[in-house]
Amino acid sequence: MGRLITKILAALILPGLLVILFSRVTYNYVVGLLLTTALIIASAYKGYTYGLFVVVADALSLTIGLWYSKQMIEKYHLKNKNAEIEDAL
Repeated sequence: MGRLITKILAALILPGLLVILFSRVTYNYVVGLLLTTALIIASAYKGYTYGLFVVVADALSLTIGLWYSKQMIEKYHLKNKNAEIEDAL
């Protein structure tokens, strides 16, 4: 039972952090989501995903990570756009 709780907690935290990390590195939240989803699919294929609760926790974490990454990247692009306008003036 303790291992399942650990896996659920990891599924609630790690995918969201990976989406944010990949989005930060690539400056594109869609690429971050795709890379993280590919890692989750690979781990499920290898048999590391146990039960519906872990899959739901992964999906929830991906959704929250995607939302935060989108906010972060849009803020970055807006900041750069404002800097370009100020440089042009």
